[in-house]
Amino acid sequence: MKMATMAGIALLRQIAQITLVNLWTIPQRLGSSLVIVVGIAGVVGVLVSVLAMSRGFQHTLASTGRSDRVIMLRAGSDAEMSSDITREQAVLLSAMPGIRQTASGRPLSSAELVLMVDLPRKGQSDPNNVPVRGVEGTAFEIRSEIEIVEGRRFEPGRREVIAGQKAAGEFAGLEVGSRLKLRDSEWTVTGIFRTGGDVHETEIWADAATAMSNFRRQSYQSLTARLESESAFDDLVRAIGADPRFSIKVLREPQYYAKQSELLSSLIDVLGYIVSSFMAVGATFGALNCMYSAVASRQVEIATLRAIGFGSTPVVVSIMIEALLLAMLGGVIGAAAAWVYCNGASLSTLNFNTFSQVAFDFRVSPGLIAEGLAWALAIGLVGGLFPAIRAARAPVVQALRAS
Repeated sequence: MKMATMAGIALLRQIAQITLVNLWTIPQRLGSSLVIVVGIAGVVGVLVSVLAMSRGFQHTLASTGRSDRVIMLRAGSDAEMSSDITREQAVLLSAMPGIRQTASGRPLSSAELVLMVDLPRKGQSDPNNVPVRGVEGTAFEIRSEIEIVEGRRFEPGRREVIAGQKAAGEFAGLEVGSRLKLRDSEWTVTGIFRTGGDVHETEIWADAATAMSNFRRQSYQSLTARLESESAFDDLVRAIGADPRFSIKVLREPQYYAKQSELLSSLIDVLGYIVSSFMAVGATFGALNCMYSAVASRQVEIATLRAIGFGSTPVVVSIMIEALLLAMLGGVIGAAAAWVYCNGASLSTLNFNTFSQVAFDFRVSPGLIAEGLAWALAIGLVGGLFPAIRAARAPVVQALRAS
């Protein structure tokens, strides 16, 4: 046991000594070392940045809604744009059991329609689909998170709108007091609102009845309601399912908006991993080439160490440590660059489910950084393993003669 312990200590001492020598000579191989660092930094930076876009989009939609609120759509519809709820159905659905009422006995429900208008981004002329949501007055009580940050609410019966904070920052003509042309009529922007960064901040809100009249609509597209309690959801679903007058799908708000993010998030993730994989292959070959060159330039030094009693294992481990440290340095630089330049950056993109623009912020999370560093270490592991094995297997006599 004592001899095994001493052998282990000796092995660790040899690994430490060779590793220190390797690290001490890195400045002499600065160019090749930087190739590894920069290549891996690029891989990690791109990966984290692209995935941060996906996570930001997911967060914006998934953070929309609360578990004590439901959205009702026509059965078979996956989004509000493809749904249809008649005026009569909206009245009947609002009276279903499980829906909270105000002190005056009015149900906390809002029959809503969603329309698309063309607005250019600021500084551009190409039109983009921006959603206009027609809501009833109770919408402000149902969505208690809404806050007017500038101006005032629209008045029912008038051609007035309020714009979400992100929409106002992204698209032209949404400043308070601006006149907005919507379907052959002019509407006044009376306020800017925020809802905690969720998807509603990319919308324009108007009075539902006024919007239906001006846009010549005969029915709504969804009904949003607040439950008496979270447990009332099942009772509501059963009551609607048992009523032959309805063919309605009931979803909790978080569930509905999470589904809206699935398609685009998946596409972004696939794109990010594909691009990063190609870059990772290039970075791996770069690391292999640089580590092979480093081993070749030190073959006499390595052979000498082995001739005086250093084993093959310390040589392999020391080269691996060097490769992993360079890879980790590149990973940290790439992740730091993604954090500085991407975290919190705003972007607007098309939501394929609704074909409307959604503005969101990039989110560089600790989990994404950890994933990027894991990629960096994997590249360093592959890039250092084969050169390390070659150095350990090279015949000592042949290496010394090559000098």
